Amino acid sequence: MEYLLFAAYLIFFTWVVTRVKFFIRSGLTDSQLIIIFLLKVMAGIFYGWIGLYYSNIAQMVDTWSFHYSGIHEYHLLQTNPHEYFANLFYNPYDDGFLKFFSSDNSFWNDLKGNFFIKILSIFNLVSFGNYYINVILYSFFSLFGPVAIYRVMMDVFPGKKIQVILASFLLPSFIYWTSGIHKDGLLFTCIALVVYHVYFGLKENSFRLPRIIAITGALVLILILRNFLLMLFVPAVITWIIAYRKPKKALAVFVIAYLLLAVLFFTARYIHPNFNFPQAVVNKQTEFMKLAGGSAVPMKKLHPTVTSFVANIPQAFNLSVLRPYPSDVKHLLSLAAAVEINFLLLLFLVFLFWRSNGIRSKSFVYFCLFFSFSFLLSIGYTVNFLGAIVRYRSLVFPFLFIPMFCEIDWKRVYGFLFNNIRNKNNIY
Repeated sequence: MEYLLFAAYLIFFTWVVTRVKFFIRSGLTDSQLIIIFLLKVMAGIFYGWIGLYYSNIAQMVDTWSFHYSGIHEYHLLQTNPHEYFANLFYNPYDDGFLKFFSSDNSFWNDLKGNFFIKILSIFNLVSFGNYYINVILYSFFSLFGPVAIYRVMMDVFPGKKIQVILASFLLPSFIYWTSGIHKDGLLFTCIALVVYHVYFGLKENSFRLPRIIAITGALVLILILRNFLLMLFVPAVITWIIAYRKPKKALAVFVIAYLLLAVLFFTARYIHPNFNFPQAVVNKQTEFMKLAGGSAVPMKKLHPTVTSFVANIPQAFNLSVLRPYPSDVKHLLSLAAAVEINFLLLLFLVFLFWRSNGIRSKSFVYFCLFFSFSFLLSIGYTVNFLGAIVRYRSLVFPFLFIPMFCEIDWKRVYGFLFNNIRNKNNIY
């Protein structure tokens, strides 16, 4: 019976993706939408399978923990609705509301998991607690994020449909981590919807009430799901809006804004002790370093000083951009991550040598770069588990690699490769 129910839901939502106006207006054909959706479902199923059979090796136990907790909340909704709605706001810690960035005894740290579990419990109303049917539901709702980014990027890079499709939907780590039942797919969708509404709001010079509500709602969800990300995302968006108004000075606006943000980051504690952002980052690193896991790697201890943060920049980018090395490979996922990052780094070298200059919205591309690198830097400062690093950084891959894919002069690349092959054939 479960197999029939799964098949029925899969057929239904495969049809629905071809009828949703937001998807239709993307310009993607029905066949393309169906293929992308089915790939997400397959990735989500594989994610669950890895979590079930290789959880201890690949540290993928969270997805099934969320699932079982969602079933518990689903039954609680049926038996005790008052407790179901009240427990989301329960704070068992004396100062839990004050520990905004902490992972220890923090209401905010518990909230992100508890909220996601509530979402799964609602899915269970129609899936009857079946994990793989929930994958279908989650794949459908998390598809709005990549489609939103695709629509923005197609406007920024017209005529580059193949490149935008590849980098919006088919980057292996991105589709894997945002399709599985975890917070990442929902988080990326929130980020993408803010980007979508801000981009077209600026272009159309129109921020009507529905657009403002969508932006506000998405920002609130980011606050709930990963609050520190909001501290990186909102300044990047505000700087983008300012730079859009001064297109000839867009790069200067971003450089000046981020220099001021860096000064504020280190000096805000003198305004109020609770704004000690360097110490919050150090505490986050300490909390990660206390955890046990097979993908942990050594990292230098960070201190809440300017010199320590500057000195740790190379290590941070090494961890978040270059790892895992081939020597880090321990299982299928780490092998896939190592192959992917090295291939993308190779494409980056291609971009450096053979790039075009056809960007229509430089302020938006600067937003993509500054937001992505600030996010990667924050990961490298705090996280010492390669598995977590690979998962976290996948959220910004579309922002980094869509512009890169689109700005590579592929005709010159093909010409170079073709000439080399022809010359070798002539030698032999």
